[in-house]
Amino acid sequence: MKAFPTVALLLLILAARSTSAQEALLQRLDDALSYQSPKGLFRSELSGLVDIEGYFIDHRPPGLLFGNADMFNPRLSLFLDTHLGEQLYSLVQFRADRGFDPRAMPGGDARFDEYLLRWTPWADGRLNLQAGKFATVFGKWVQRHDSWQNAFITAPLAYENVTTITDQAAPATRPGFLARRNLPDQKATWLPVVWGPAYTSGASVFGQLGKADYAFEFKNASISSRPTAWDAQDLGWENPTLSARLAHTPNAAWNYGVSASHGAYLLPAADATLPGGHSRSSYRQTTIGTDLSWSHRGWQVWGEAMVARFQVPNVGNADTFTWFVETKYKFTPNLFAAVRWNQQLFDTVPDGAGGTEHWDRNIYRVDTAMGYRFTRHLQGKLQYSYAHENGPVQQGEQLLAAQLTVRF
Repeated sequence: MKAFPTVALLLLILAARSTSAQEALLQRLDDALSYQSPKGLFRSELSGLVDIEGYFIDHRPPGLLFGNADMFNPRLSLFLDTHLGEQLYSLVQFRADRGFDPRAMPGGDARFDEYLLRWTPWADGRLNLQAGKFATVFGKWVQRHDSWQNAFITAPLAYENVTTITDQAAPATRPGFLARRNLPDQKATWLPVVWGPAYTSGASVFGQLGKADYAFEFKNASISSRPTAWDAQDLGWENPTLSARLAHTPNAAWNYGVSASHGAYLLPAADATLPGGHSRSSYRQTTIGTDLSWSHRGWQVWGEAMVARFQVPNVGNADTFTWFVETKYKFTPNLFAAVRWNQQLFDTVPDGAGGTEHWDRNIYRVDTAMGYRFTRHLQGKLQYSYAHENGPVQQGEQLLAAQLTVRF
């Protein structure tokens, strides 16, 4: 049976049933998974998300969906939040699934995606120091990327569209690099501009000063790096990435910010293929972004735009511009709908024969979604997306997806 009808049917069955007993059970579970010392000095809480997803695709899976057919994707995420007094905080996120990205590891996987320790010396939040493995400060979407907060099932194009940039080896020639445009996405070796939330390892400093927010980070890998490079034991800090975001909130409705990131994107596997006299530090990714959000009553609007430059061995600078605008409207406290327009454009590089060519295929995608929160612990979403690339190979031109999330 195809994954999409299966999950959709499960969603309808759960929606039709009475949820009062389930809600009572989950509330008792919430109470049982938290602890506080008698005087409140030590507080710890275990929470989680159970996601059941199905994807139905008319072509090869798009973005960071792996495999080559329709798929069923379960996921368990556990979060352990611990406070010691008012100044120390730690977070550990554990996940069991079929890979960080759907079906990246069909046989199943379990790992710690986040672990961090944070020190907040002052109660007003002006300064926070944090170390560990955690999401990048770049951009705004990362702050609402989990399945409970994301109005969609997939990420925006900027955070999941795989380009022909590789971190595994240097292209031998310019024509060879340009020829990748005519191939299906090679997700085991190619990169997006930002790989989802980019749970890379390192340290950050962030805080709030009046209506302004700031965040700076020093990480072991670029924002485009793949999940296998995020842990410090897999990739050290010999070629670090620096990222930052500055934002302003003039009032309760508006927030706008700018982000920047700069660092090497090639992995050690590429060393043997680099031109003589050059190292991985010679080839960097530089990304600049801006974001804007607005909310009023039932309306929420988010938008982001990014310009990224990859310094590609034997090719030169490969530039791309990507942006999206997302709108969500709540018809009732439980029912919402959302639409998102995404686009990515690619600049030209020399073709080795005296001319220039676009180094990848321009693409646009429209995402639509509807969601319903049956209770404070249960949410369902349906998504339809249509995408089109300016080339002969289409990567998931139409996508149907369903997601059921239980939060505890």
